[in-house]
Amino acid sequence: MITITEAAQDYLAELLAKQEDALGVRVFINQPGTPRAETCIAYCRQGDLCEEDIEHAFDKLTAWFEPRSVPFLEDALVDYAKDRMGGQLTIKAPNAKMPRVGDDSPLEDRVNYILYNEINPSLAAHGGEVSLVEITGDQFAVLQFGGGCQGCSAVDITLKNGVERTLLDQVPQLAGVRDVTDHTDRSQAFY
Repeated sequence: MITITEAAQDYLAELLAKQEDALGVRVFINQPGTPRAETCIAYCRQGDLCEEDIEHAFDKLTAWFEPRSVPFLEDALVDYAKDRMGGQLTIKAPNAKMPRVGDDSPLEDRVNYILYNEINPSLAAHGGEVSLVEITGDQFAVLQFGGGCQGCSAVDITLKNGVERTLLDQVPQLAGVRDVTDHTDRSQAFY
């Protein structure tokens, strides 16, 4: 899954020793499988643990991993290198931004895959983009448009004839899409 070098374990263990209530570290990726993916390491305290988290004991510390992030942490490396300024912790997760989806992937990951790999390249021609805000309990994909799509007069056509049709064809579990974009701001609109 992820490699935490001995130097990184020493550094993290030293930081953890200064925290009274830290149990270890929690490793997760915000927006995994998207261009905005960000790999994070945070102190893990009792209230931070989720029942689904995967616990792994390293030689010098314990780490908990958010299950949804695990496939994106494959081949990840956490290292620490001392330098003139003290040192630097680096996290390299080459698969964090690469979508790894299949029929058994969470609905959110499958929708993001389609948005970032099929829909956004088309919207980029007009300076636009769309991102997933959430999947509602009734299986609607809530979307946020940006760039040239925000305030564009053709957004309803794009939403219904392009985005929604593509998503419903490829992810039949969705009930539909909803747009939460404030389209009154037309400052960057394409049309």
